[in-house]
This record gives sequence, structure tokens and C-alpha cells, in this order.
Amino acid sequence: MADLLYFRLRKRLSVSPGATISLGDICQLFMDGESERNLAKIPIYQVKPTDGNLVIIDVMQVIQKLRSIYPELSLEVQGASQIIVEVLSPRKKPNLLLVALVWLVLFIGSGLAIMNFHTDVSMLQVHQRIYYLLTGETNLQPLVLQIPYSIGIGLGMILFFNHIFKKRINEEPSPLEVELFLYQQSLDQYYIQHENKENEKTKL
Repeated sequence: MADLLYFRLRKRLSVSPGATISLGDICQLFMDGESERNLAKIPIYQVKPTDGNLVIIDVMQVIQKLRSIYPELSLEVQGASQIIVEVLSPRKKPNLLLVALVWLVLFIGSGLAIMNFHTDVSMLQVHQRIYYLLTGETNLQPLVLQIPYSIGIGLGMILFFNHIFKKRINEEPSPLEVELFLYQQSLDQYYIQHENKENEKTKL
């Protein structure tokens, strides 16, 4: 088999416990149709209970597997050199009491944070001063400013997070989603570097 196989490791994969990971699961392949389909079925790794919830598969493992089956196959490697395989544990049914407790704590905490911020910047005095500048009258409770301001805070939070419950307002990611994406990238990089260090220790 002297054909040329182009393959590129994906960055991340999620599998169930005990799954058999094939070449087509972890790689994008390019070859002629029938051979490509046969190669995609080649098992690369069997998830074991001792693996935990993360497995790092290196491109060298893939090359060794392919060479052992097709010694004459020419390989062209593109992209990343490692893929992170996440082993998904069965999802537990959420505890409604715990969810309600967390929601209550977050609601009270966020409310206190907003009130403390307004106290720090003297927001009441600011509204009183704006009302006086606009009307020439003194009003200790300028609700005509405070009510729209309070509604605006809620609308601003909706626009900031780009969600109304589970419904997305537009396709643009929210700042929170971007931060979670960057955090996940940092975690993946840590896992890869940590795995490399562990492999170096085992060789000594």
C-alpha cells in the first residue's frame, strides 16, 4: 500500500467510559474513498477505568499503529501533535434543592454587590443632583430616574451575556463564553504539558 495518507489530529474529543477510539474519531483523513473508510475504522486506543476522565493521545501513537498495519503507507501529518480525549461520566440528575439554594445565594450576592457599588459611588446623590439640574426642584427619591436606571441594569446584563434564559440573542459570543473558551484552552495546554513531563519521568 504505497498511497499517501494526509491526516490531522482534532484538538478535543468526548467519549463514553470504555469506548474504543478509532482513527476516524481522532483524525481528519484525506485519501481515496474506500481506503479512507477502511483506515478510519482502525482502533487506536481503548479507554480503561484507570485512565480517569482525561486521556492524551500523541501523534506518534497514531503513526506507530498505522506503521504496524500498513508498513508501506506514506504519511503526511498536519496540525496538532496531540489530542485531548475527555471521558464523560454518566450525568447525574440535578438536585432541585441544591440548585435553588445556589440560585438564591447568587441572587442575594449579586444584589448586595450592586447595592454596595451604588453606595460607594453615592448613586442616590447623583440621581438627586441630576433631577435638580433637569427640573430645578429637590427630590429625595427621584423615581423617574431610579426606575428606568434599574430596568436598564437588567437589560444591560441581558445584552452583556447575550442570553435570555437558554435563548441566544445573536451569534456573537458573550464575554463570559470567550473567557470560558480561553480558560479551557489554558487547561488543555496544561494537561498536554503535564502529560509530556510525566512521560519524560517514566523514561528516566
